[in-house]
Amino acid sequence: VQLVESGGGLVQPGGSLRLSCTASGTILSIYTMGWYRQTPGKQRELVATATSNGITNYSDSVKGRFAIVRDNAKNTVVYLQMNSLKAEDTAVYYCNTDRAITPWGTVLDTWGQGTQVTVSS
Repeated sequence: VQLVESGGGLVQPGGSLRLSCTASGTILSIYTMGWYRQTPGKQRELVATATSNGITNYSDSVKGRFAIVRDNAKNTVVYLQMNSLKAEDTAVYYCNTDRAITPWGTVLDTWGQGTQVTVSS
């Protein structure tokens, strides 16, 4: 199972970006897909998660501004719509899956390579 993120970049404060994450490999299902972020010298932190049955969870810092969406047609794709971006949202954003079911077993805790989001004027 591999995760590939895209959509990061430079945006001005108040702007929007949409991140995408696609899981590749022979995957039967994924329970939770989520986004985390990390800045230098700090621990990786939760941004948002979404389960396969539609339950979402957000950190308090992004509630009302970010939206996580699973592609129901493609169980292996998740998006993060980021609106009203602030300088403090600047970080490397990582995609994560908790459990990916494959024909050969369950793959736990997979991470993407990360995509940089910079919010600056």
